[in-house]
Amino acid sequence: MKILATAALAALAWGSAWADEPQDTIRKALAERIPQLAQVDEIQPTAMNGLYEVRIGTDVFYSDATGNYLIQGELIDTRARRNLTEDRIKELTAISFDKLPLQDAIRIVRGKGERQLAVFEDPNCGYCKRFERDLQKVDNITVHLFLYPILSPDSAEKSHNIWCAKNPADAWSDYVLKDKRPASASCDSDAIGRNLAFGRRHKITGTPTLIFADGTRIHGAVGAADVEQLLQEASMAKK
Repeated sequence: MKILATAALAALAWGSAWADEPQDTIRKALAERIPQLAQVDEIQPTAMNGLYEVRIGTDVFYSDATGNYLIQGELIDTRARRNLTEDRIKELTAISFDKLPLQDAIRIVRGKGERQLAVFEDPNCGYCKRFERDLQKVDNITVHLFLYPILSPDSAEKSHNIWCAKNPADAWSDYVLKDKRPASASCDSDAIGRNLAFGRRHKITGTPTLIFADGTRIHGAVGAADVEQLLQEASMAKK
């Protein structure tokens, strides 16, 4: 019995090592041939036989079992009609709503404000202005607006003046909806710097970037109907 048990343990250990071999082979091959990919965070098999996901941060690549071929593109499940790469990136880029520094955001409440949405926006962003016009059609929502000046040299100045205004929510709306430039104001606007640092950590590279209560992150000026749908999905997910 002892001999059998020892043999079984050895077989399990050998089987585990064999299972890990493709990941080790891929990691070694990529590190030797593409030094930029030396810091791979994770390698795991995909739903497609012989194809492995290679993850570096929130970037996803694909490789064969030997690391001889590397693919940068999208993996589509034609039977389920799902973009597996898109699903994976959404999973990797999701931000827990509970971890957002809401104290550094401008709070805008419409109606009862029962539904939550966080938005990173630059005052000079044309897409943000279009998004804000559509957002006026959405009721029963609390918007946490994170000023995120990344587009133009004077974005920081406008963001500072909006943050320091007597009523920041009104100052923001006046500018993005009515093109009324915020008056010069003085206050501690370190929150904006913290927003930029938070965005860099989470790779928020464009505006508007929307974060829903379930952690879903969307980039771009989505319309009011899409916002409504995403808010409903987020509410269902939280339940």
